[in-house]
Amino acid sequence: MLQLPVYLDNNATTPCDPRVVTAMLPYFTEIYGNAASRSHPFGWAAEEAVDYAREQVAQLIGADPKEIVFTSGATEAVNLAIKGVYEMYASKGRHIITAVTEHKAVLDTCKHLEKLGASITWLPVNQEGLINLSTLEAAITPQTILISIMYANNETGVIQPIKAISDIARKHEVLFMTDATQAVGKIPVNVNTDGIDLLTLSAHKIYGPKGVGALYVRRRAPRVKLVAQIDGGGHERGMRSGTLNVPGIVGLGKSCELCAAETATDTQRILPMRNRLEKALLALEQSYLNGGDAPRLPHTCNVSFKYVEGEALIMSFNKMVALSTGSACTSASLAPSYVLKAMGISDDQAHASLRFGLGRFTTNEQIDYAIHIITEAVNNLRSTSPIWEMYKDGVDLDTIA
Repeated sequence: MLQLPVYLDNNATTPCDPRVVTAMLPYFTEIYGNAASRSHPFGWAAEEAVDYAREQVAQLIGADPKEIVFTSGATEAVNLAIKGVYEMYASKGRHIITAVTEHKAVLDTCKHLEKLGASITWLPVNQEGLINLSTLEAAITPQTILISIMYANNETGVIQPIKAISDIARKHEVLFMTDATQAVGKIPVNVNTDGIDLLTLSAHKIYGPKGVGALYVRRRAPRVKLVAQIDGGGHERGMRSGTLNVPGIVGLGKSCELCAAETATDTQRILPMRNRLEKALLALEQSYLNGGDAPRLPHTCNVSFKYVEGEALIMSFNKMVALSTGSACTSASLAPSYVLKAMGISDDQAHASLRFGLGRFTTNEQIDYAIHIITEAVNNLRSTSPIWEMYKDGVDLDTIA
């Protein structure tokens, strides 16, 4: 039996896989030692669990376990990576290159450093949400110390040409970081094949617990050094002090293990559902797929409906289908998506856009229901819209103030 509401907001967060919960439970009540307590078996057991999780995370992204630093999530990992590089390499230069469609964690961190004297280049994107590689290379100066481009966009699912970007960074001896929070566990990601120096990820995007994530920091060719942003105790090889969240780290490790084993089969099941959803919604008049001609994540799509107000659309079915009109970090704002605006999409069309994030537990029955309820909502709103009536009468709405 179909349970409501249907959840299609997996880009915001995913439900915790029951197998992950099972792996975590003993570390709350039975194996509850501090991983830094090395004088008794309770601490040894906790440390062993953390080390094993480090191996699980590393294996998913093709890294060495010693290159994994545990954090409270991707936002902290982003802050540690960008601020840590900026402080460590300030003597070389203070120039950072990023894109206007990055997650707020990257944008706001760069804006913070800008106030401290950093020079930030904000790369534009084309109508599909992709950066221009020639523009990227032309922006590099002798003072450039970091390029930070996200692997896949959290709103559109558009995948950037990561290997080509890393090749440019290597050519100019500039460090390359990627926020891979949406990509890891959804598509193959390998830090060595892709040429990545720093990478961020979060457990709650891959069916793990909230409040835990990781930062990959390359150890050789080149060896990346960071200035710690949290001091006290020297945990995580001095890069991130603080008592480790052992249950959360165990959960992150287990979720990475499951993704390594099941991502291919998950994709085979999810992609046809995503494509069927898109086909049905694009059958509606004046509906558009944002970023549809670019490489995209298999579980994500972003659809705009012209002549429909986005908030009214969400309100008309939010008790039945859980969706968002943008990223979770900015969903409290009524402003149109800055990602879609950067792609050249009008404010009206950006307002009337829905982000769909399918996941491991999404069913065909749920997709059928979502298609029905959203189609009905769009048609109902348009039936009472004078703007839609003008459009149907052939009025050129672009000429009307």
